[in-house]
Amino acid sequence: MKIYRSLEDFSPVENAVVTIGTFDGVHIGHQKILVHLKEAAQKINGETILLTFFPHPRLIINPDDDSLRLINDIEEKVSQLSKVGIDHLIIIPFSRDFSNQTPEEYISNVLVGKLGTKKIVIGYDHHFGKDRKGSLGDLEQFASIFDYSVDEIPEQDINDIAVSSTRVREALIKGDIKTANLYLGYPFELTGTVIRGDQIGRTIGFPTANLQVHEPHKLIPAYGIYAVEVYIYNHIQNITTGEYKEENPVSIAKGMGYIGTRPTVDGMNRAIEISLFDFDQDIYGKTLRVKFLHFIRHDERFDSLEEMKAQIKADEIAIRSLIC
Repeated sequence: MKIYRSLEDFSPVENAVVTIGTFDGVHIGHQKILVHLKEAAQKINGETILLTFFPHPRLIINPDDDSLRLINDIEEKVSQLSKVGIDHLIIIPFSRDFSNQTPEEYISNVLVGKLGTKKIVIGYDHHFGKDRKGSLGDLEQFASIFDYSVDEIPEQDINDIAVSSTRVREALIKGDIKTANLYLGYPFELTGTVIRGDQIGRTIGFPTANLQVHEPHKLIPAYGIYAVEVYIYNHIQNITTGEYKEENPVSIAKGMGYIGTRPTVDGMNRAIEISLFDFDQDIYGKTLRVKFLHFIRHDERFDSLEEMKAQIKADEIAIRSLIC
């Protein structure tokens, strides 16, 4: 898969088959659409193009709305899309100027002028251009003028996307990792940098890596204990224009993930802590991609550190029996 960080980086290809969207989660609903995209390209000996946006359009159009929570950060999204087999991924730096194009300008300048679109695979509910006034009808209206065709995604498939997105989010908020992963088609991930904490875990025999999540709008699962698999990187390269190549982790470890406010030690702020099993390397400053495999229990307050330590030991035994 080739990546482009702007439209200017991209040169039109022959028989371009295009779809557009945020694709947050790249879940099973999205994956069905991308299979459809690939099949459409094969029929005309074309190449697939996925047009997405960063930052998320809602953050630009409604900057005062802090309710957006993303299933993927941009690196996670690109990683998942690379596994689907898309030929070209264009990440448009979304801006108010971009959003203020009229529907005709968007079709003429972007879809035709920049991409050379021959077929667009899109849902009935897709809207674009200034005030989102552009619609499937506009795409069909201009198809003969600009010599492309429109392949409408069936309404049921579009509804499946909405259902999958909602169920993933609702499941994560409840800590239902099993359901979230079922609808994602892969383990939910958090990606961040290891920072120094207060090292309470080390004093009770359970040293942890404190994770500072990279994406401030990332959806964080319910407070509790999780079985996790952790991919450790020196750092994850910024996504740049060119051939995408998944970075190899320097280590992979299994362990126990904690999300909560640490009520037993009167914690006030949310912490994300990872205890790696059978692992003793210094990973301060390194990047972790934490894959959530199982939910173990909700966060709780204990009467003493000893009681908490005993429960953590029991959690470790339970997690090892599940994933080690």
